[in-house]
Amino acid sequence: MEQHLLGACENSLVAVNNDSKLLRLQTLASIRSLIINPHTSDSTLSSLLETLTRSLQLPTADPLASHHSLKLLADLASRRPHLAPIILDSVRSANLLSADSPRLAVDALSALASISESDRNSPRIELDDQLFVSLCFGPSVTARLWLLRNAERLGLQSHVLFTVFLGFTKDPYPYVREAALDGLAGLCRNGVVLEDVGAIEGCFCRALELLQDSEDSVRCAAVRVVSEWGRMLVAANNEEDKRAWSDLVFIQLCSMVRDMNAGVRVEAFNALGKVQMLSEDVLLQSLSKKVLKIVKEKESVHRYPTERIKTFTSIAAGAFVHGLEDEFQEVRKSACHSLRMLVVLSTEFAGHALDLLMDMLNDDSMAVRLEAMETMHHMATFECLKVQETHMHMFLGTLLDNSALIRSTARKIFKLVKLPTLGLFRLSINGLLENLEMHPQDEAEVFLILFYMGQNHGKFASRIIKEVSQEVEPVCGEELVLDSARVAAFLVLSISAPLSRELGGQRIAHRFFSYAVTLLGRISSALRDIVDQNTLLVYLTQCSRSSNSFPMEVEGGALSLPVVDCVPGHTNLDVSTMSGIEMQQTGNGTSEEWSLTSCKLGDVAFVGEQLEEREKPMRVVNCILAKMKYLWQLVQSRCANQALKILRACKEEIAMVASESPEFGSAVAFTLQYIRVMKPFIRIWEHVVSKVQSYKVLQLEILFAKLDGRLREMRCRFVGFSKELEVHVLELVLVTSILKLSKLEICCYRDTICQLCDTISCLDSLQKDGSIELSIFVVEVKKTLPEVDTSMDFGCCSPLFKLVDLFTPKQINLSRRIRHISAEVEVLDNDAERPFVFVTGLPVSIPLGIMLRNVTTNNRLWVRITMSEDLTEYVFLDLVRLEVFDEVKKFKFVAPFYQTPKAVSVMLRVSIGMLRQQFANCSLHLSSSVIAFLCYPDLLGQTVERLFVWICASAYQSPSVGRIRSFRVRY
Repeated sequence: MEQHLLGACENSLVAVNNDSKLLRLQTLASIRSLIINPHTSDSTLSSLLETLTRSLQLPTADPLASHHSLKLLADLASRRPHLAPIILDSVRSANLLSADSPRLAVDALSALASISESDRNSPRIELDDQLFVSLCFGPSVTARLWLLRNAERLGLQSHVLFTVFLGFTKDPYPYVREAALDGLAGLCRNGVVLEDVGAIEGCFCRALELLQDSEDSVRCAAVRVVSEWGRMLVAANNEEDKRAWSDLVFIQLCSMVRDMNAGVRVEAFNALGKVQMLSEDVLLQSLSKKVLKIVKEKESVHRYPTERIKTFTSIAAGAFVHGLEDEFQEVRKSACHSLRMLVVLSTEFAGHALDLLMDMLNDDSMAVRLEAMETMHHMATFECLKVQETHMHMFLGTLLDNSALIRSTARKIFKLVKLPTLGLFRLSINGLLENLEMHPQDEAEVFLILFYMGQNHGKFASRIIKEVSQEVEPVCGEELVLDSARVAAFLVLSISAPLSRELGGQRIAHRFFSYAVTLLGRISSALRDIVDQNTLLVYLTQCSRSSNSFPMEVEGGALSLPVVDCVPGHTNLDVSTMSGIEMQQTGNGTSEEWSLTSCKLGDVAFVGEQLEEREKPMRVVNCILAKMKYLWQLVQSRCANQALKILRACKEEIAMVASESPEFGSAVAFTLQYIRVMKPFIRIWEHVVSKVQSYKVLQLEILFAKLDGRLREMRCRFVGFSKELEVHVLELVLVTSILKLSKLEICCYRDTICQLCDTISCLDSLQKDGSIELSIFVVEVKKTLPEVDTSMDFGCCSPLFKLVDLFTPKQINLSRRIRHISAEVEVLDNDAERPFVFVTGLPVSIPLGIMLRNVTTNNRLWVRITMSEDLTEYVFLDLVRLEVFDEVKKFKFVAPFYQTPKAVSVMLRVSIGMLRQQFANCSLHLSSSVIAFLCYPDLLGQTVERLFVWICASAYQSPSVGRIRSFRVRY
């Protein structure tokens, strides 16, 4: 087949040599098919290379044929890098670089540039300066446009590029002017420095002229040149003139924020945010439509460093007001981002800008609201956010926004902001409590922000706790009620106040710390990013015994909690300085909750050491799981191979934990299963989404089968999931189904759509009580799924494919509540030397020794005996009747097999299965199968068979994994 295609190619190219100028599209397609086919032999490629090279050297070659030949040669070099040097030499030797044929010369340059860039070892292309100028001034506008857009790839000197780009800014064709301006901006971005200030000023002035061009694209490019070369001009001048030039650049850019084209306005605001030095009066004028008095006084005497440019500061009047009131959300968003860059230049400017940003919190576009919030967060980071009482109503409203992203960003601002008065602090606390009441799923983040606010405003926090103490403490013999989210929030605020350096003469009553101990699991879950549970417990215990709530005095009279620098569970605290307590585990919550039973004075460092040593394996497990979040960044950066290497290292590390700490077997088993899930998931992602790896259909089908089976096994073989962990597993199922829909040749369309709907239903049921919040990825899939038709239409699924980029694995934290369901089975008193004897047609008994872990008596178990694909028997295991009630159940069971065949020998497969009631029609195989052989001797004139069972753990695994060994039955 290859030889036939190659012969057709040669015949067509010979026809070109005979001046017939025949290069059929079918021939081009055949040549390209040979190039892109990874299985094309090297000899065929060599012949094809020789044929294409010869076609370039023909004296009567058609320019169109040469164009196609060069394109094919470039494709061949990119697909076969080892041929790149040969192709490069062939194209260079064809002598196509001539000003007589600009189009052919441009085609040759394009091919040379592509080939040299595809092979790192190839020398960079260097075009003669004179030839470049000649081609640019040639009659072909297309060739001129390509040369200007790709000039930086041709190895030309910077002074030549500057001259050519500047000259063609006066070209009559707008696209050429745009390309020339983009070339000038690219020179500046690439670090080209001109020593002649006059040349820089001339380029800058030419860009100013083009700000009035009639073409929108040219004005956009001119704005970029004014920004880039304006910064170069500021840097090239002396210190006395730098600020004046910077003001000039800013004012000229402000003149473009009222342009008729929205794209030009966006470019103008993007450029305004890059100005790094400005006079305060110019900054303030950009926020006011009314010309300021100080500006009027300066305009009559102010002169800029050049007489060629005369301008007035009043041009900048109200620039940002116009941007924030623009009808296009892209312009408003760009104006907010530009303000973010400029607020650090002036405290007064930041105060006035905050008034405008507060109005943007009511914007119709969530993207604009979020950008305004990010700008205020930036101001808080640089300590230039001065919140006034007039702002609080609008600011607190963001805590009640329907968007979880807006609420989260608002809380981040409260984490950093410094409130000047008790009234503002009280309003902020009330706003966070309203957030907690309306959105209970935000509890963890609200508690964390309250902790930071108490630490930053210790004096105010102690006053608030004193005012609300009657809400926390019982009244007149009533019971103490601490299950209220509001009460828990006040306790978080109270335990953070002693960590402040501004507590003053106020003190927090020690009983509040005792109350907080009873909510340790709830509070520590919220504070897991800054302190671990053990450290927090010791801190609360010590504070609860101290009459003045200062168990440890450090510099400044404040406490210091150790910060977690890896993952939750890791601490650097020296517990030998703490007092001891006795603890007991209670509750069935998501986190482990501890109740205080008694407090004893004295040295109990041994208790703390025991606690830390006991939890060390779990910390290692959570540390490994924490790596998955950062590992996903490698996958998104198209470094999947590096991510898979990290997974292999994690697997080896978790194997060491399994050998040293068997009591943590369930957590270890889950971690191993999670790693096994991520391996095929990453490979599928790099094929379907990243497109950096190419798998055949069969290989991709196997990967999807592995991923589906392992996810199903993860959901079925583990119990004790927290809601967050269950939601994460369901998200993996969701994104797997969407990835599968992108390859309809390996999946059933209707079944996959049904699985998507079922997974969304499960997520909705988990969200009903409001304790969790679904990710943006799940929310968008819910919105898009009704638009997908259930008919076999691949195009209907395209909206779903666009959502996979929103998926990001969350950080998983395991507790000891997770349990792994497993089973082991062995055949008793049987081997190949002592087979079981049975009569054909009569039942035979198979004595089994079975061990079950974490299987309750409510589970429905079967022994499955399989002889062939069409013959399977099930025997029900009644654990109650067998009187097996221990956590680890060990017992003997005789399994009958009724359909003994009439054969010389046969092989059986025996396994344990369980039906999970929460997953309809979902059977789970718990154990590795055992293999049973039937054979017969001649006994008392009857045909009698013997059966012996051979344990073969590696021969069979769960069918959900997709690796079932085929066994041959011997007759």
